[in-house]
Amino acid sequence: MKAAVVHDFTQPLTIDDVPRPEPSDGQVLVRIEACGLCHTDLHAAHGDWPIKPHLPLIPGHEGVGIVEALGPGAGEEISEGDRVAIPWLGFACGHCRYCNSGRETLCEAQLNTGYSMDGGYAEYTAAYARHVVKVPDGVDSMDAAPLSCAGVTVYKALKSSEVGPSQLCAIFGVGGLGHLAVQYAKIQGATVVAVDLDDDKLEMARELGADYVVNALEQDPAAEIQKLGGADAAIALAVSPRPFEQAFDSLARGGTLVMVALPEDNYVKLPIFETVLRGINLKGSIVGTHRDVEDVFKLHTLGRTRVLHETRPLEEVNEAFDDVLHARNKAPRVVLTV
Repeated sequence: MKAAVVHDFTQPLTIDDVPRPEPSDGQVLVRIEACGLCHTDLHAAHGDWPIKPHLPLIPGHEGVGIVEALGPGAGEEISEGDRVAIPWLGFACGHCRYCNSGRETLCEAQLNTGYSMDGGYAEYTAAYARHVVKVPDGVDSMDAAPLSCAGVTVYKALKSSEVGPSQLCAIFGVGGLGHLAVQYAKIQGATVVAVDLDDDKLEMARELGADYVVNALEQDPAAEIQKLGGADAAIALAVSPRPFEQAFDSLARGGTLVMVALPEDNYVKLPIFETVLRGINLKGSIVGTHRDVEDVFKLHTLGRTRVLHETRPLEEVNEAFDDVLHARNKAPRVVLTV
């Protein structure tokens, strides 16, 4: 089968002819139709993070396709012919304290699709039946791919923030994740402030429902948001430490900063005194559970979200990587077609 493979963290991916995987115990074989390109895929391919993937690696954790075969013990919930999404959480043990309390994304034994196991940049991939999610008929595969990571990541972050009607929510970074975060914040009834460095992205945020926009190159976002009373929740999605600090400074008393993006520079500087006296909450939010993915798909079938994406053939993966890395992609999200 055809696959895009990382052989060296310093070299481009190669399009190789590799053996088609056979589903092992508890797995299904999925014929991939589309796979979203997430910034995490760039980190995987470049070996940016402290825990590096083993090479060779087929990246991609936003794969959507058709189940063509069941491995032994795959269970009864998934059948041949089902269309499924293969999310970042490729495997969790199912019996630890995190899995048993509905927090399987914190499982210490987890395997991650396209990082610690081969992913969706290929014609076929093997995935654990327990963790794939059926895609409803009303959701296009090109939308389902980004929703299975970008969508569910910010959906979970907004849930964790507990922001609600009549409250102010600030979204820092309006790209592949941020354009969906604006929509989920509006679904929760919040007034939304979108912060970015690009006027075109801010105009897009307005079109998707943002009530206010701030260009951080031209204005101090924290000062502008404080003029509105301060944010009850701030979602940090920009891949740089400075927006995290600005998001903190934008909060009202009792507000919540939800950290989502993973900058290469791993540290931010936040004040202890103000955090304590103003009752600020700091939260980290990592993707979402199986149930969260189902909720994201349901909201999309109800017509409450739009996924803005462009498509590229798998053979153009290196050009797509370079465009995303330098913010040259035309739409917030890129989907590779196989």
